[in-house]
Amino acid sequence: MKHFRKFALGAATGLTLMASSALAQQSLLVGSTQVPRHFNGAIQSGIATAMPSTQIFASPLMYSDSWDPIPYLAKSWETSADGLTVTLNLVDNATFHDGTPLTSEDVAFSIMTIKENHPFKTMLAPVTTVETPDATTAVIKLEHPHPALMLAMSPALMPIIPKHIYGEGNIQENPANLNPVGSGPFKFVEYKQGEYFKLEKNADFFIDGQPKLDEIIVQIFGDTANLVMAMERGDIDMLPYLTGVRDIERLDGTDGVSVATKGGEAIGAINWLAFNTKKAPFDDPKVRQALGYAINKDFYLKRIMGGFADDATGPITMTSPLATTDVEQYAFDLEKAKALLDEAGLAPDGDGTRFTMTIDYIPGGVETGRNLVEYLRSQLKQIGVEVEVRTSPDFPTWAKRISSYDFDVTQDLVFNWGDPVIGVNRTYVSSNIRPGVIWSNTQQYSNARVDELLAAAAVETDTAKRAELYKEFQQIVVADAPILYLSEMPYSLAYKDGMDGIPTGIWGPASPWLDVSMPE
Repeated sequence: MKHFRKFALGAATGLTLMASSALAQQSLLVGSTQVPRHFNGAIQSGIATAMPSTQIFASPLMYSDSWDPIPYLAKSWETSADGLTVTLNLVDNATFHDGTPLTSEDVAFSIMTIKENHPFKTMLAPVTTVETPDATTAVIKLEHPHPALMLAMSPALMPIIPKHIYGEGNIQENPANLNPVGSGPFKFVEYKQGEYFKLEKNADFFIDGQPKLDEIIVQIFGDTANLVMAMERGDIDMLPYLTGVRDIERLDGTDGVSVATKGGEAIGAINWLAFNTKKAPFDDPKVRQALGYAINKDFYLKRIMGGFADDATGPITMTSPLATTDVEQYAFDLEKAKALLDEAGLAPDGDGTRFTMTIDYIPGGVETGRNLVEYLRSQLKQIGVEVEVRTSPDFPTWAKRISSYDFDVTQDLVFNWGDPVIGVNRTYVSSNIRPGVIWSNTQQYSNARVDELLAAAAVETDTAKRAELYKEFQQIVVADAPILYLSEMPYSLAYKDGMDGIPTGIWGPASPWLDVSMPE
């Protein structure tokens, strides 16, 4: 019997797609709440774009589970002794989906386009030019050594886009952003914004035997509850970027569904509490440290996060080779917290209250946001701190408040994006205190030694020396406590039993799904 699956693509249109084994032997139905603004990862960050972009476009490199670069569009590469030149030797059989050969000119165009347009300004900042001595050689010239460049050549960060399509006019307004042409394993077919998008196998992909799937259909759900129910019912085959711990637990116990908790380590999402360090009393490190000692991390990790989230003890995700555990751990100690507040001159009044603070959180997060701040409301009262929770009706409201420094303390969720130069520095360097820009240094934290360390680590090519620089950086910021680190985000991926090749590498679903296949 042929197996048919139906799923609604929006009540307004009443559209229905049908996928059958007769039409597509290897058809994957994916559910997501992420709505791509467009599909061009060269000018747009975030997992909503990265997940489809990494299927549509290829990049110079991919990465192994052990954080080692492996060939993709670049079959080999060399870095000069002075670290100022990186030469990519490209495959000679890659073509774009319209049949146009991919050459070094496209690589050069893509790199310079990303440098000029991508929101991660530090990612390619040292790149001065890209030379193209022949069609299969791209020579990247750097102002100074840039060890972050290798990770920046990953699929999620450096899609190679065709110059003949994206090279005319304002790239931000190019219609190909919503009708993309790449050289990746899947071709774009259609997008009904906010409802679904569809990709089909690139039969001319430059790697023989891949991809395994014939088509990918991603249905966009308006809320997580319906998405999880669709996975339970078998209406979809895969659910990436699952973060709600109750949802993870629920699907992990569902017959016919498996849950992978590994993958996406390079994205490095950390849930934390951030202070406005220019606002009293949070301008005093002792106050910030006191709150750190007052939080029972064991309770937070086991009860609020259900045991699904790993501890976070610093600014670099613990899965990174550059992370260290040799930092202050802020072990739960209410008496130490009270003593620090006494030292800060915040004695309790007649009612036992030392001060009142307002806490914000990103709207939509249950365990990571709402449940966390409600826990803090009762927990911090034990050391004489009254907590007032301020909700935001939507993300733009929260972002405006935080980026304009209209806050005391906020829960936040920030990504490492592989290398600290790309996703970590932005939070701590004093030069990135930029009013109105969310996920910059919104703490207004300034430490001259931290600035020195991050600048030195950004150009240090010796891996051991670089790790030592980042170790000192981590020790300083954890001690200064402009941020209290709570947990790694438990990004999980639910999928139908029997599926193979699940994307559980360091970039998780934001990587090419070359080996994903459906059960026979």
